Amino acid sequence: MTRVIMHGCNGRMGHAIAGLIEEDQDIEIVAGVDAFGESNYSFPVFKSMEECDVLADAVIDFSNASAVDGLLAACEKKNLPVVLCTTGLSEEQLDNVKRTSEKIAILKSANMSVGVNMLMKVLSEISPVLAAAGFDIDIVEKHHNQKLDAPSGTAIALADSINASLPEKYDYVYDRSTRREKRPKNEIGISAVRGGTIVGDHDVIFAGMDEVVTISHRAYSRSVFAKGAIEAAKFLAGKSAGMYDMSDVIK
Repeated sequence: MTRVIMHGCNGRMGHAIAGLIEEDQDIEIVAGVDAFGESNYSFPVFKSMEECDVLADAVIDFSNASAVDGLLAACEKKNLPVVLCTTGLSEEQLDNVKRTSEKIAILKSANMSVGVNMLMKVLSEISPVLAAAGFDIDIVEKHHNQKLDAPSGTAIALADSINASLPEKYDYVYDRSTRREKRPKNEIGISAVRGGTIVGDHDVIFAGMDEVVTISHRAYSRSVFAKGAIEAAKFLAGKSAGMYDMSDVIK
């Protein structure tokens, strides 16, 4: 039985994960962390990881970027592995994640769904072929109107998967309104849409001469991310220090 602490337990993803874990015999939430300490759960809820004194095997984090530094410091002190799902981290915070991973196990992924992570694998295989054939590459992502960061961490991760597979480095372009010129060869356009209650849509568009290849992923509920985070926590429990991602979980 894997024992986890849910960091950000009162958020949308915290509720989704708690609901799924209730039906899973191999994992349980032994404590939660919420900035206001509010609890409608059977497990205890603390205002911070520092205050949490419950023994666990791992932490699942779906919180806010402002809470991540404190989370990492507390988990390093307690020697707790972290499934880090919060997006919108600054470069300084990403550097801190890397440093902390030298002390504890950290699994960080821009998107926890199995489908998106399989998509990244597919993109790394087909992108060199299509790029060599002259296809232009654009990514369009859509999310609900409450999402704070843009473009999404998943869109950047998809672009990174493509870029890592190409022999030449491509530049990321987020806005073409300020320039008047033909599209350069080596660029990946990334566009963001924010509206309504869209959970998460990502389209990777390969546009060639007289043909277009589009690879899409649609998330219809947050449970796809919750399921991935739960499997990641099971995987990470007991692991040695280092950086992990969802490719380690689904391989």
